[in-house]
Amino acid sequence: MPVTSAGLLLHRERGDGLEVFLGHMGGPFWAKKDAAAWSIPKGELDAGEEPLAAARREFAEEIGVDPPGGEVMDLGPVRYASGKTVHVFALAAPDFEVDAVVSETFELEWPPHSGRTVAFPEVDRAEWMPLGRAAERLVVGQRPALSALVARLGGGVEDGGS
Repeated sequence: MPVTSAGLLLHRERGDGLEVFLGHMGGPFWAKKDAAAWSIPKGELDAGEEPLAAARREFAEEIGVDPPGGEVMDLGPVRYASGKTVHVFALAAPDFEVDAVVSETFELEWPPHSGRTVAFPEVDRAEWMPLGRAAERLVVGQRPALSALVARLGGGVEDGGS
């Protein structure tokens, strides 16, 4: 059965246009990658959990702070080629800042076949970025969420360049 996740895409307007808040995926596979190595803070739904509740919980687990309050826009699901679905919610957060990401961790045998298990953060850093840069950095399966956000905001938002 395909995996269902939910995520919270923070956005804000700046002088150069729209910015979104993304996290860089942690672990050795992503360590030296930038293009297509960033993600909307998101994760799998627990049994019986509502998608918005999961998105808020996962944001706190991956970034280390509760998401800001405010009115949430449901951007709907985005589907990966693999069949995975991420239900994305958007939230305007003009004043949100975080000094350091304190993410939950996952364990992985590293180096491979070493028999040694190492803990890595789910997200190793996060930052605000203009929409154009976000489109380059975001994993391919989540990129439709950026178009959905722009459409919901009226489509007149500049991409802010890259």
